[in-house]
Amino acid sequence: MRSPDRVLSDVTLIAAGLRFPEGPLVLADGTVMFVEIAAQRLAQVRPLSGGGFGPVETVAAIPGGPNGAALGPDGAVYVCNNGGCFTWIERASLMYPGPLPASWKGGSIDRVDLATGAVTTLYRACGEQQLRAPNDLVFDAHGGFWFTDHGVRTERTSDRTGIYYARADGSSITEVVHPVESPNGIGLSPAGDRVYWAETHNGRVFYRDIVSPGIVGPVSTTDRGCLAGLPGMQLLDSLAVDAAGNVCVATIVRGGITVVAPTGGVSHVALPDEFFDALTTNICFGGPDLSTAFITLSTTGRLVSAPWGSPGLPLAH
Repeated sequence: MRSPDRVLSDVTLIAAGLRFPEGPLVLADGTVMFVEIAAQRLAQVRPLSGGGFGPVETVAAIPGGPNGAALGPDGAVYVCNNGGCFTWIERASLMYPGPLPASWKGGSIDRVDLATGAVTTLYRACGEQQLRAPNDLVFDAHGGFWFTDHGVRTERTSDRTGIYYARADGSSITEVVHPVESPNGIGLSPAGDRVYWAETHNGRVFYRDIVSPGIVGPVSTTDRGCLAGLPGMQLLDSLAVDAAGNVCVATIVRGGITVVAPTGGVSHVALPDEFFDALTTNICFGGPDLSTAFITLSTTGRLVSAPWGSPGLPLAH
């Protein structure tokens, strides 16, 4: 596999000792929130007046498996909950997701009231289709959100799932794209006219053009909606879109961020060698000019930041 196009420098450790962190998001005051899947909670670190961040604080306990988080139009945080679809394997200070436990009953979309920490469940199903293991979500400018259902895998079976669109008030949920294979991260183009998602095990980034809120046009006959496919053993996790429309995808195995241009060109941004053993799972943008990348390194239980060099895309909320 070829050398990376760039290696991140000035990587700063923000929090350690976390239990499989994912879903980072940065609030207007600089607070960084994230989920810990194995600890079953939404947590945060607050910026300090002299620089750096304070200790990790629990925002809300979320039973099951909080897997992705986003700030909604009402100021609440919305969480994809995989329902506790992993057992946890701990080896030599590293943590890995293991087989589906017998206790798993399906996933949900949850809402966290930041003022009280109260957690309510908005969706467990779409019509008669039970949600399997919701993974990641992104809000649009119309008050709705797109989310992926990653599904679950056993020794001999693997789910085929979908891309969904739902309203934040719990009034409507629609399966928009089906079938898809292990969809993970999801994001929107700067104009809000295209939805992107990464498929973990395929190592591919797909898209659909949005014609109205929650409605997509026909699949492209030229590329079948596949923006990019990666060679070799590369597993894709969550993603964030930057201001130029590049899709920045956390890449497992290779260890860093794959940057996919809107036209399909691919480059790779690596983390320094000392993070080689870390599962790079999520990226989001923050800081005054959105030019700081916040990255979860889940197997090692760390949240780090680094200058990205170009601004991220401002989110809808």
